Amino acid sequence: MRELRKTFKGIFMKKILLSLLTAIILIGSSSPVMAKKDDGSQVQPDNYYPRVKIETTMGDIVVELDRRRAPITVNNFLRYVDKRAYEDTIFHRIVPGFVVQGGGYTADFNGKSNFPDIFNESGNGLTNDLHTIAMARQGDPHTANRQFFFNVNDNSSLNPGRDWGYAVFGVIVEGEDIVDAMSEVETEYSIRLNANNVPIEPIIIKKMTVLPPL
Repeated sequence: MRELRKTFKGIFMKKILLSLLTAIILIGSSSPVMAKKDDGSQVQPDNYYPRVKIETTMGDIVVELDRRRAPITVNNFLRYVDKRAYEDTIFHRIVPGFVVQGGGYTADFNGKSNFPDIFNESGNGLTNDLHTIAMARQGDPHTANRQFFFNVNDNSSLNPGRDWGYAVFGVIVEGEDIVDAMSEVETEYSIRLNANNVPIEPIIIKKMTVLPPL
């Protein structure tokens, strides 16, 4: 009888241990630490200078991003690229001698959904020089999400000083002439956007592709 009790006790303990082990495995598998990253940092994670090809209706542009100086901003941009979230969006704001801005609206002027706003990295040492790429934002410094712009001049007024600036996160390495041509297209006031400087003929982003590392 005593031996039978020992046997039942042993079986019972094994079941408890098995249940605990199963629970630990399930908890571990659902842990954020174990979850696959999806914030853009998983895109070429060992490449500090990823390049992205931007195919538009006016021609192709290649930008080299600076992950060393602007890791949050670069990863955020790559997140949108990886999700193909920039495809079929437009450059909706063209200010000659200043900026070419886009990435937030469709050709029908419908706004696209955003990932959460990001921290403003404008103090990273990169400046808003000719043919750099930077994040657009609202008045609050930490409201950048998906819209970006190309500087078509040396725009020192956009750099940080006593106030926050606009975060530069890369530079155009191919297609500078395409961006310059964009900056000269005819624009008008848009009732839908309630804004000036909107191209009469939409400039559409057809595709963005992360290029192989150099």
